[in-house]
Amino acid sequence: MTTRRLRGALLLAAAVPLTAAVVAAALRAAHLKLYVDRYRLELTPQPRPGCPDCHGDGGWWAAGPDPDMEACGCWTDRRGLYLSLLPRPAGWDEPPF
Repeated sequence: MTTRRLRGALLLAAAVPLTAAVVAAALRAAHLKLYVDRYRLELTPQPRPGCPDCHGDGGWWAAGPDPDMEACGCWTDRRGLYLSLLPRPAGWDEPPF
């Protein structure tokens, strides 16, 4: 292996963990959850821990005979991102468990 290729391999080996750490910190700061599988990449907003309305719970329970949870705007007003990567096979459905 030449010196140039060795240097490139070492730089790449150092860059991958650094990039992963930066992406993880950015997702935490933006309060986003990342889900990736072979068929999709999905970024979904999460409740903000410092929200004065829901205090990080994501909503509150409405009173009444049939209580329902009202979602807080700290995460429902933000859009998520869904990116299809591979087409799903025919007959694909959720796992049986």
